[in-house]
Amino acid sequence: MKRILVSAAHKSSGKTTISIGLCAAMKSRGLAVQPFKKGPDYIDPMWLSEASGRSCRNLDLYLMNERDVTSTFHRYSHGSDISLVEGNKGLYDGLALDGSNSNAALARMLDLPVVLVIDSRGMTRGIAPLILGYQAFDREINIAGVILNNLGGARHESKLRAVIEHYTDVPVIGAVHHEEQLEIVERHLGLMPSNESGESAARIEKIGAAVGSQVDLEKLLEIAERPAIEPGISFEVSPLPVREKVRIGIARDAAFGFYYVDDIEALASAGAELVEFDTMKDAHLPDVDALFIGGGFPEHFGRELSANRTLREEIFNAIQNGMPAYAECGGLMYLSKSITHQGETFEMVGAIPGDIVMHKKPVGRGFVHLVENEGHPWPCPAARTSGQKAHEFHYSSLENLPEDSRFAFRVARGYGITGDRDGIMIHNLLAQFTHQRSIGGCYWAARFVSFVARTVSKRSGEIRATA
Repeated sequence: MKRILVSAAHKSSGKTTISIGLCAAMKSRGLAVQPFKKGPDYIDPMWLSEASGRSCRNLDLYLMNERDVTSTFHRYSHGSDISLVEGNKGLYDGLALDGSNSNAALARMLDLPVVLVIDSRGMTRGIAPLILGYQAFDREINIAGVILNNLGGARHESKLRAVIEHYTDVPVIGAVHHEEQLEIVERHLGLMPSNESGESAARIEKIGAAVGSQVDLEKLLEIAERPAIEPGISFEVSPLPVREKVRIGIARDAAFGFYYVDDIEALASAGAELVEFDTMKDAHLPDVDALFIGGGFPEHFGRELSANRTLREEIFNAIQNGMPAYAECGGLMYLSKSITHQGETFEMVGAIPGDIVMHKKPVGRGFVHLVENEGHPWPCPAARTSGQKAHEFHYSSLENLPEDSRFAFRVARGYGITGDRDGIMIHNLLAQFTHQRSIGGCYWAARFVSFVARTVSKRSGEIRATA
């Protein structure tokens, strides 16, 4: 079983570009590459999925327990030639002092040899103590190779190779020279999402060719070889079966693309048929029972979203008339009255009686702990949990809300909408800044589908009663 963790000494070392390139290069050689991304992240997995041709899965040591992590890894690694896990931040970085949620902890849990990507700009002899220090810090972590990135030229490369060979026992398996054309535009949440980039396929092809020609893929595959491990672990099944099918409209376009693949699968498993619509191009809603609008960057498409007045009015009327709807972050922003960004204000749906204001610094950023209020509208399992782990990352605030606004959650950690509340409830709409994942005992997808089915059934009964 071949598996590898691509990590770095620190964030912004270029490990995402290297990971994309490795996926594309190995795929072009006929290998089935299964990508994973550590931590809560939507954008990097989009690129990794497109580069590999297989859906990238998230492995998060805060939101998921060890069983979830190992189950996810082994289930989706099955049938691949190699599993590539891209880390987040630096190899030893993390929230916990003991490193229990670091990339190194994930490497230990899944027995992953580590390839360390080193941003080599301005470095010569100093690269040796950096590598030696990372080896010495935790002897249980197998730093099996390094990829030098952002090299200044052939002379720079030869110097670094000589230093590393002389002072360390870590092989250099790649040396990638700096090329501006390979860089992916960055935004405040990281890279620009691939669903916004019309040139993503061409960019991935270029990155794959560059990385493939400058990294020893045979050596990578050699160090990725590990003893096979029998999974023997199954996912926890949601205790909320749905007997009837429901149709849920899901916004998927350049403005809204932040969806976890396991959430999409959980919705389908619970009985939902997902019907995609484009918030900028479609004049009308599809024939659906409910709406799901995930995260994204609606502020960058304010003009286009505002111009589609017909669809905005249909969504407003549907929510006012009691259609169940769920929105996260960007979806919440779209359903508000307006978005103000860089001095311009654009009219939005107006279902939420508040206005979005964009800020230069994050309003809410990081992991969240929610405590559910009694007024939460969705059906829940008999064994209600004391709290729910999730995450948020938004530079926006929701302002001018009525004082009597109702919320589904108290925020024990994080910011949410008000600093201590999240999940605004209006008719059958639940909208929040927090992103949930339907894993680790959080059954939001099954609960939402159950709520939609119950609402549809209730309406059908009311129609029959008045007929």
